[in-house]
Amino acid sequence: MDIDGIRNLRKLPGEKSIELPLLAAEVPLASGALLDRLRSSVNAELHGQEHQDREESRTAGKALRKKVPRRSHAEWVVSEDRSAAMELIRGQERGRVQELLPIRHQRMAESPFSFFRGAAVTMAADLATTPTTDIRVQACGDAHLANFGIFASPERRLVFDINDFDETLPAPWEWDIKRLATSVEVCGRHLGLSAEERLHAVRDAASGYHEAINAFAKMGNLEVWYAHMDVEGIIQEHEDYLGKAERTEFRRVTKRAASKNSSRAVAKLTEVVDGQLRIVSDPPLLVPFRELDTIGVSQEDAGRFIGAILGRYRMTLPRERRELVDQYVTDDVARKVVGVGSVGMRNWILVMEGADKDDPLVLQVKEATDSVLEPYAGRSTFREHGRRVVEGQRAIQTAGDILLGWVRAPTFDGSMHDFYVRQLWDAKGSVDLEKMDSHELSRFSRLCGWTLAHAHAKTGNRFEIAGYLGKGDGFDEAICEFAQSYADQNEIDYQAFLASFPDAKDGR
Repeated sequence: MDIDGIRNLRKLPGEKSIELPLLAAEVPLASGALLDRLRSSVNAELHGQEHQDREESRTAGKALRKKVPRRSHAEWVVSEDRSAAMELIRGQERGRVQELLPIRHQRMAESPFSFFRGAAVTMAADLATTPTTDIRVQACGDAHLANFGIFASPERRLVFDINDFDETLPAPWEWDIKRLATSVEVCGRHLGLSAEERLHAVRDAASGYHEAINAFAKMGNLEVWYAHMDVEGIIQEHEDYLGKAERTEFRRVTKRAASKNSSRAVAKLTEVVDGQLRIVSDPPLLVPFRELDTIGVSQEDAGRFIGAILGRYRMTLPRERRELVDQYVTDDVARKVVGVGSVGMRNWILVMEGADKDDPLVLQVKEATDSVLEPYAGRSTFREHGRRVVEGQRAIQTAGDILLGWVRAPTFDGSMHDFYVRQLWDAKGSVDLEKMDSHELSRFSRLCGWTLAHAHAKTGNRFEIAGYLGKGDGFDEAICEFAQSYADQNEIDYQAFLASFPDAKDGR
């Protein structure tokens, strides 16, 4: 199939609707005892265990302090087989596009913070050895500072939230807050901040999480669900103590995010050749459809692949959004390298045209593999890892991409791979961590702590976590100690990485 064949891919035949049976129908009036048994039975089916109310959960959480003292979270003990850390990175890379791995190594080698961003697999193994209450939430799995940012809700309001879910999985809540806090410490070292300044920022992340969980534990379920971090609200709330430069920078970031959409992506990534829109060539970072033979992929194979992706992806969207996607045709396709830890994953962008050439849509098709948490938290309940990512994102985020979906499809060698699909840019924005001073890092860390707590409050037992945390600062201080110790470990691992991966040195 050539590019014209891709452009002509249209709506697939309609799907059959499925009617699900009711749990019960027309239950007759019965005795109180019978209704109590029915209620208990239904709750057992829905929750998998006996339902606990707010106070019961708080009490259960408080009781966990005896089993897992809050101060125990300060512990970081190097295991005897810790030397296998670099092998975990190698193991993660075996299924990736091998020719792109030097780029991954070079990006990870730029600094200890860059390495930390790309080494979620090693920290996941380490976190599994630390104390845990066994209270599970839909964990982000990679909750470092650079994975929080700005994007647009379907109502086109800018919100602040987690924006990366490649590793998401139900897992202990402590793992997320420990990775977030450690990222603050590592980032602070990268910025050259003093030990006191770093401690203040890490404490803000931990206390921001703690205070938010306690606040969410006082709310009703719907109130928690609807809570969100509105960007305009952030600016207004902090107007009094944000300096002029900070306000200017924050508004610059939000303005840039608002304009970062498919039109801007097309302007940056494409050019017009002989009247046709074509993705610019920048190998190996961006390889257009017409040049795929340079990476061993025929246009015919690529056409079949993209056709399968679009046809299967649309089936995971609600019906009205399928109709929206069906109004676009594909102009061009390219392989694109993205991120730090994600480099080597199969990633494609599709430039599409709607009502006319001034109505573009750019979709990203990104590979999804096993979560780094799965060896320690258990396998995902979803067969497709693309669906694992999508369902996790939908559960965690306040408001997500309306075109988010997943697909499992054969690639060029015939092997099956999982992908998720989203808009490449949907008013996405990020704060420049490289330019932060100590006050900005502290405030940003607190926002991230609130956001992470919201994700956990939506998807786990917030009452039990709040009961465990209590009102004191014992847990917060323990997290600060852990962050310092693990940041030291990260620097040791960084040096081991440079020694173990010779091509990484090219990126320094």
